[in-house]
Amino acid sequence: MVSSTVRLTAEEVERGYNNRAAVPSHPKWFARWAVLSEAARETLHPRLNLRYGPNSKETLDLFVPAGPIRGTLLFIHGGYWRSLDKADHAFVAPPFVQAGMAVAVMNYDLCPMVSIATIVEECRRAVIWLVREGAAQGLGAAPIVVAGHSAGGHLAAMLHATDWARLGLSRHPVAAGVSLSGVHDLSPLIQFSSNTDFQLDEAEAVRVSPIHLQPTTAAPFLIAVGADETSEFLRQAQLLWDAWPSHRPPGMASYLSIPQRHHFSVVADYADPASAITRETLALFSR
Repeated sequence: MVSSTVRLTAEEVERGYNNRAAVPSHPKWFARWAVLSEAARETLHPRLNLRYGPNSKETLDLFVPAGPIRGTLLFIHGGYWRSLDKADHAFVAPPFVQAGMAVAVMNYDLCPMVSIATIVEECRRAVIWLVREGAAQGLGAAPIVVAGHSAGGHLAAMLHATDWARLGLSRHPVAAGVSLSGVHDLSPLIQFSSNTDFQLDEAEAVRVSPIHLQPTTAAPFLIAVGADETSEFLRQAQLLWDAWPSHRPPGMASYLSIPQRHHFSVVADYADPASAITRETLALFSR
């Protein structure tokens, strides 16, 4: 078990984790995501709102390439488990579809209507749906890579540390994972203003923190963050890098720090096939 020895004041937590306050231009980035996502849907004609589980928001949009499918990327959006939507993140699909990957962009129910632990279970159901329904959707048995941004990065890491046998799968279904700007130790969020929605106490924060868990697979896990993010998000990347040394992608000497990118611009790099995060995520399919 890895311990986060840093003890922060409530003011330091707010400064370190309130990304919208740290990036006053964030509405412009939300607008850019929306424009890019609408263009992706118009071009790629995804299968929308496929249901993977029983809860109200357990749906996903599936982008499928015209030719042979080399793999499937499951993308989990951020928004601190309490906001945003899959519709805002269709922009991640085009570079992967162009490379022969199917892309599933998923929704999940949001805090405070459900707990973070419930959201983790919903993400597990999305993976199981891809495994069991993939053939019917034309995906075959191609490898699944799970990537998430911010809260989605946390959720991707939780999937890497899931006991899938308990859920009825004979083997770990995830070939690799990505946490982009993820939160991997949730204990600081107990003091965060948004904890009125998360409703975390110390025991629950530990239970849903990837740094206190170990992967249940030998598959690689890519950790990335924008170099211009807050010091806390840089520290969160380092925490998981240190906690999971056996799961670092081959050839990487440190987590991927993406220059000149903040918390909202860094995920937009997924719309660029030449970006570092897109290239490194694509490389996971062949490792």
